[in-house]
Amino acid sequence: MKAGIFFTGSGPILLLTSYEALNAPRLVEKLIAKGIKKYIAFEISERKVKDRYGLHYNVVLGDLGQSDDLRVLDYDGHHVFNNFSLQELGEPVYFEQ
Repeated sequence: MKAGIFFTGSGPILLLTSYEALNAPRLVEKLIAKGIKKYIAFEISERKVKDRYGLHYNVVLGDLGQSDDLRVLDYDGHHVFNNFSLQELGEPVYFEQ
């Protein structure tokens, strides 16, 4: 399982995905279908995400099935941005259609 902060035109969102990378072709296709055609993503430690989101993380993760491999954990950009230190961010992944 991967957790990532995606900085998009409308602000940061926190996603959970079963894809192997934050720029996996099928993940990119799904994001494009949702209107996200450009982003900078940073992987976040799944453990830190779980610690900070607690029960909400478990509920969202429990709803992540094999055929439904993408979940938005938090779309409140202010909350996402302030919930993690910049030092916790992994290497950036850039995508532009």
